[in-house]
Amino acid sequence: MKEKPDFKKILHDTKLKSTGPRLAVLKALSEVQRPETAQVIHRRLKKMDLVTLYRTLASFEKNQLIKRIDLHKDSVYYELNIDHHHHIICTGCGTVEDFELCDIDRLTKKIIAKASNFKSVQEHAMELFGVCNGCVKN
Repeated sequence: MKEKPDFKKILHDTKLKSTGPRLAVLKALSEVQRPETAQVIHRRLKKMDLVTLYRTLASFEKNQLIKRIDLHKDSVYYELNIDHHHHIICTGCGTVEDFELCDIDRLTKKIIAKASNFKSVQEHAMELFGVCNGCVKN
């Protein structure tokens, strides 16, 4: 069984105060299996006002506790920044699946070698879009 992260320690390590709202947002994000919108997180946190939620998400993103994920939809999606992975998203039904295979280092070296204005890459994000097995059958 996967061990639950120590959110108080995580907040302490990023020099953020361990407040009830911050702990609640981290817990809510840890309980979902896919990136979620602020609206969905807000519904899960019935007692938290939307302004506090958005401020908390912005603070977490700034401190790299969460990642903003672009699923090419109308909303911004968030997930905990605990492990390195990427997503493949079905353009038919919106199913999201994580994948860990990331052989970007070789490609990054080639890109930097050809780039005239860049010397390094600090981070990357990758979302792939396709059609899931269920949508192919329909």
